[in-house]
Amino acid sequence: MNAAFPALRLRRGRSAPWIRSLLAEHRLSPSDFILPLFICDGVGCEEPITSLPGVSRWTVDRIGARAREAHELGIPCVALFPNTPGHLRSERAEEALNPDNLICRAVKAVKDACPDIGVLTDVALDPYTAHGHDGLIDERGCVLNDETTVILVQQALVQAEAGADIVAPSDMMDGRVGAIRGGLEAAGKCDTAIMAYAAKYASSFYGPFRDAVGSGGRLKGDKRGYQMDPANAAEALREVALDIAEGADMVMVKPGLPYLDILKAIHDRFDVPTFAYQVSGEYAMIEHSAAAGAADRDALILETLLAFKRAGATGILTYHAVDAARLIAG
Repeated sequence: MNAAFPALRLRRGRSAPWIRSLLAEHRLSPSDFILPLFICDGVGCEEPITSLPGVSRWTVDRIGARAREAHELGIPCVALFPNTPGHLRSERAEEALNPDNLICRAVKAVKDACPDIGVLTDVALDPYTAHGHDGLIDERGCVLNDETTVILVQQALVQAEAGADIVAPSDMMDGRVGAIRGGLEAAGKCDTAIMAYAAKYASSFYGPFRDAVGSGGRLKGDKRGYQMDPANAAEALREVALDIAEGADMVMVKPGLPYLDILKAIHDRFDVPTFAYQVSGEYAMIEHSAAAGAADRDALILETLLAFKRAGATGILTYHAVDAARLIAG
C-alpha cells in the first residue's frame, strides 16, 4: 500500500534530469529500430520523395553506404522496398520472381557493403503489378488469395536466396505465412525468419509510401477486401494467432500510432516479438508539423517512438531511425 500525500510526493521523482533518468520505465536504443530504404533503377542516383521530406530512393550502387551508416549508428536491420520501373510491372507480377530484380540486387549490395547488418524484404506483389494490388486479380478486379500465395512463396524463396535474413509478407493473404514457412524449409532456408504483417489495416496513412514505390497512381479500387478494417480489434488478435501457428517468428502492427491499443493487446496476449511500423503518413505528419512551427521536431520523434516501446513493441520500423539514433547518442 502506498503512503498518502504529503508523505508521498510523486514530484520528487521528477525534480531533476538525473532522477528522471534513474526512474524511467522505458528507454529507446538504436537497436530498437529498423530503417526502411527505397531502391530505384539507375546508377549513382538519389531521388528525393516529395511526399516524404528528407527521404529518398537510392540506386543499388549507393544503397550499401546507407546501410553502413545505419550500422555504425547501432541500427541492426534495414528494410528494402523497390520502385520497379513501369515497363517491368505486369498483371501477374513476373518481375517479383526475377533473381536479378532491384530488390535482389539491393540485398546483395547491402550484404557486400555491410555483412553484419540484417536485411528485411517485403513479400507482396504491389511493387510489381500493373494494377497496384498486392496479389493477382480476376476479371472483376478481386484479389485471388490462393493463386497469389503460390507466387508469394516463390518470391520469398528468391529473396532468401539473394541473402535476405527476414522475409516479411505484407500482402494479407490468408494462409500465406504457413505456405512460405513450408517453402523455406523445403528449400533448406530454415534460418530465414518470417516477420508477418499480421495486423495490417486498410489505412489512410499509406499514401507517401505508395508514392515511394510507384504503386499509388496505379491502384485500381482499394485494398479493403484483404487489409483489416480500422474498426476491428479482436480480429487483429485472431490474425496474429493464425500467423504464429503457421510459423511466423515475429509479427507486426501497421500503422503504428493510431493502433497502439492493438500493439498493447498483442503484447499482453502473445509471447512473440512484436514490431510496429511507423508508416509514411505518420512520418510526414511529424515533418510537416515541425516545418510549420507547431512543435519541436526532435522532441516529436523521440516521444512518438517511446510511445511504441511503452505499448510493448520489441522494435519499430521508422524513417526516423537515423535521426533518432543520433539523438539518443547525444
